[in-house]
Amino acid sequence: MAKITFISHNGTERTLEARNGMSVMEVAVNNSVPGIDADCGGACACATCHVYVDPAFLALAGEQQEMEKSMLDFAENVKPNSRLSCQIKVTDALDGLRVTTPESQH
Repeated sequence: MAKITFISHNGTERTLEARNGMSVMEVAVNNSVPGIDADCGGACACATCHVYVDPAFLALAGEQQEMEKSMLDFAENVKPNSRLSCQIKVTDALDGLRVTTPESQH
């Protein structure tokens, strides 16, 4: 199990326990984290689960695949550490992960 901290654009933090194998998006949706809507249900077909990954965890979060890169083209305020949370699988290595939701998703 890993602990993930979700940070809203205004700095409000919420730390949740996440089971290995879940996506970061599933953890957020199951716990009603504001700013992560996941309109497509995790199919990588929208960008409503866009987050900024703490730079210390970028390599551990895995590489973006082409489909994710294409979907991020539809997101607002994309940064080098932007990811779709539906594409980040929880592992023990992600314990302590911090992700921030963009202001445009609130």
